[in-house]
Amino acid sequence: MKKLAILFADGCEEIEGLTVVDLARRAGIGIDSISIKEETEIRGSHGIVFQADARMSRVAWEDYDGVILPGGLPGTTNLGADERVIKLVQDFAAAGKLVAAICAAPSVLAKAGILSGKRATSNPGFADKMGDCDYSTDRVVRDGNIITSRAMGTAFEFGLAIVAYVRGREAARRLRKETLYD
Repeated sequence: MKKLAILFADGCEEIEGLTVVDLARRAGIGIDSISIKEETEIRGSHGIVFQADARMSRVAWEDYDGVILPGGLPGTTNLGADERVIKLVQDFAAAGKLVAAICAAPSVLAKAGILSGKRATSNPGFADKMGDCDYSTDRVVRDGNIITSRAMGTAFEFGLAIVAYVRGREAARRLRKETLYD
């Protein structure tokens, strides 16, 4: 796998995004935080300001093998309103590349039409926006190349599921042990 991209919009849930970045980097997975804006400064839903690595308009998407969407509001709304995000999710799913989303963000995957007939989950408040997926209340759900998760409280498990997808279950188990998650 080349590397992963995690898309950030203003109003994202900081823990859902940054936990994934941290765990991926600890596991030796290349991951870039990508701002969907023309600025790299992101203001999360709780007023935490951080820098993304790059801007979406300047990314060579052929360098990436996975895309991840953190939830949060209005971050999810901002992601779902951006047609470039919808097309990217569709293209990655069609190519069999990893597509992952947590909390409210799986609703963006549903909007993109890639969850039809797939097992998926989301924040309970967004269950009605998940289309015709096989909806689950499991904390993390993987169906092929699509991984979804429920909320900020499942961010660590979501990140470990991504590590397992990319590096294997043993790498995720080691990371879980090293970080004292057990």
